[in-house]
Amino acid sequence: MKELTPLIWRENRLFVIDQRLLPHREKWLELKTDRDVYNAIKSMVIRGAPAIGIVAAFGFVLKMKNIKSRRVADLKVELYNSANMLKSARPTAVNLRWAIERIFNKANSLLNKRCCTREDLYKRLEKEALKILEEDIKINRQIGKNGNRVVPRKATILTHCNAGALAVGGYGTAIGVIRAAFEYGKDITVFVDETRPYLQGARLTTYELKRLGIKHYLITDNMAGYFINKGDIDLIVTGADRIAQNGDTANKIGTYTLAVLAKENNVPFYIAAPSSTFDMRIEDGSKIPIEERDENEVLNISGRGIAAEGVRARHIGFDVTPAKYITSIITEKGIIRPPYKPNIKKIIFSK
Repeated sequence: MKELTPLIWRENRLFVIDQRLLPHREKWLELKTDRDVYNAIKSMVIRGAPAIGIVAAFGFVLKMKNIKSRRVADLKVELYNSANMLKSARPTAVNLRWAIERIFNKANSLLNKRCCTREDLYKRLEKEALKILEEDIKINRQIGKNGNRVVPRKATILTHCNAGALAVGGYGTAIGVIRAAFEYGKDITVFVDETRPYLQGARLTTYELKRLGIKHYLITDNMAGYFINKGDIDLIVTGADRIAQNGDTANKIGTYTLAVLAKENNVPFYIAAPSSTFDMRIEDGSKIPIEERDENEVLNISGRGIAAEGVRARHIGFDVTPAKYITSIITEKGIIRPPYKPNIKKIIFSK
């Protein structure tokens, strides 16, 4: 089976799978400019914290490819503006800022040294974007390997939203933990929250699990408490979009609800995320910017209205789970347990 990926970089061209159409249709779009990339991220063609960071890095490369001027001053201005535009596409996921700052700093350093031609600068930035992609896949596999340690030989796992191959460069974070346990021969069953209003669980996670041959059931979001309380769930694992210094974690709306339910029912609740998701500039979850999206995404499903004409809605994209509800955070550098503030610093930033 061909490994699922949300993007392809081939012969200086960027292609992404339109995740809005899955699972019914697999359509690949070519993104030709940094503005195309910005629009694709903004409109959820591409989504998932690590994936939007990777695609944005390639968007920056496309900007370099399309700049006509050869003057260093012009290059700096255009690349600076492109970086700021791309970073603004979505506010909550810190991986977007992390990837853009990494590749922008690379460009700025090379331009300051005046050590290469315009063509060579493009090649070096392309190499950096490819490196970000390659590193992400390796990181996800290591997250899966580390996370396998907390999964029993036989386990029913609840997950929320989509934190699989489509949300990253490949393999997955939360789904990476599930995949690794399955690949180690464990008896795994997955309960998948549908994840209203955008249905990433229903449309994307079940699509991935079906391809992988992992037994799963789709449930509506408001069924989760029933199954947790009944004792049907052995553990919960989700991804993350940003993790503060103290371990407070932003993830898709509804994650906080699951964490509280897990605590009340003595079910382990895990976050699986790469080190790039940690934001040491933010002390706690109250400082994490939370995206509010178009109300029409709540009022419609697949383009069809579900409420009376004139009804208003709110669409909060993410919520913050306080660290006290998180059993541990699974990363490529190890499993972080409370107390989170010193242990995040020790495990993530001291190696």
